[in-house]
Amino acid sequence: MKKSVVVAAMATALLGSTSAFAADLEVTHWWTSAGEAAAVAEFARVFEEETGNTWVDSALAGSGTGANPVIISRILGGNPMGATQMNTGRDAEELIQAGLMRDLTDIAEEMNIRDFYVDESLLEPCTYEGRIYCFPVNIHSWDWLWLSTAAYEEIGQPVPTTWDEYVASWPALEEAGILPFGLASGWPIAGVPGVLMAGIGGSDLVLEINRDKSVEAVRSPEFREVAEALDDIRSVVSPETMVPSFGDVGNQLLQGEAAGNIHGDWLQGDLQVAGGTPGEDYECLPGLGMNDQLTGGGDSFFFPVLPDGTDPEVIEAQTELAKLLISPEAQLAFNLKKGSMPIRTDIDLEAANPCMQKALVLLDNGLLPSGDFALSSDTQQQMQDLNIEFLDDDSISVDEYIDRYASIIESAD
Repeated sequence: MKKSVVVAAMATALLGSTSAFAADLEVTHWWTSAGEAAAVAEFARVFEEETGNTWVDSALAGSGTGANPVIISRILGGNPMGATQMNTGRDAEELIQAGLMRDLTDIAEEMNIRDFYVDESLLEPCTYEGRIYCFPVNIHSWDWLWLSTAAYEEIGQPVPTTWDEYVASWPALEEAGILPFGLASGWPIAGVPGVLMAGIGGSDLVLEINRDKSVEAVRSPEFREVAEALDDIRSVVSPETMVPSFGDVGNQLLQGEAAGNIHGDWLQGDLQVAGGTPGEDYECLPGLGMNDQLTGGGDSFFFPVLPDGTDPEVIEAQTELAKLLISPEAQLAFNLKKGSMPIRTDIDLEAANPCMQKALVLLDNGLLPSGDFALSSDTQQQMQDLNIEFLDDDSISVDEYIDRYASIIESAD
């Protein structure tokens, strides 16, 4: 898009349409993969069809780690968008405290959202001093092991049903020239240790580290097993085998080039766009097939406070979008394509695929707090840097990894 068009779109989003009945609303997000783009298009469709307003799409590259600084910088710089996606967690904490995010409490009370949110804990990161500043629009979990049917057919073994079975299959996969573990470079690496922690270490370990910030838990035998599992992964991946994006890993799975991958449930949106069918082309194991409780996170929408003099139609468009994002129609259309679980308890999910159905069953066991929920952005970034460095550098021992992880948790806020 040409610079002049971008500037015009941003200006229109702030000042509003010249029409007395509709407005243009700029919406920023980082949903740029094939499955994510198909999902966010459903939000845009419902918004435009139901309100007559225009969704001005502003997709940012780099996932949360790349997009968040851009979003935050614009808001702090007095150039806010009309609405923005961010992770359900603490990323917007300082913006809320500074009064730069719109208070949505009146809308929440009008819609009685606590009556239909599947888990009220999702609203905790959106709440500051008793007021609500964002609406979660889905429930995502990192805690999935994705397995290639084609890869296991090639080596004549059944698709594993647990992490231990999966690791035991690696020698046969390597002998057949198949990557045991497909991995994308950059931020997808960051989620892997948390999945290992929940699946191998168990629910108590997740709570002790993420919620209680327990250094003793990091130095426990249970966490050492997690670190050793990460070391196992390191032994079968290399910079030469990594691909640019998680969607590329999905293609490796469908083609039988890689046997498995740990990634969040949004991967299935890309697998769906690529023509993959769960139970036929790939299998999905929540909790690595070892834990029946998932860490929960997801995406939320925030609505920045707009400058004085903003067209009232734009502010009204913010209100209309806030309501529509959590409406039954938008929730169903968006989440079926995103691969995430809806936040509502009152919609028909008969069309959900087998992977989502597995997740919905596990929701009854409650959600564990993900790092996004419990840890500050700075702490999350330190962990991501450590995890990437560990997988990239064989000279870092498991003991050193544990020591550095413990140091991060000790100073975590």
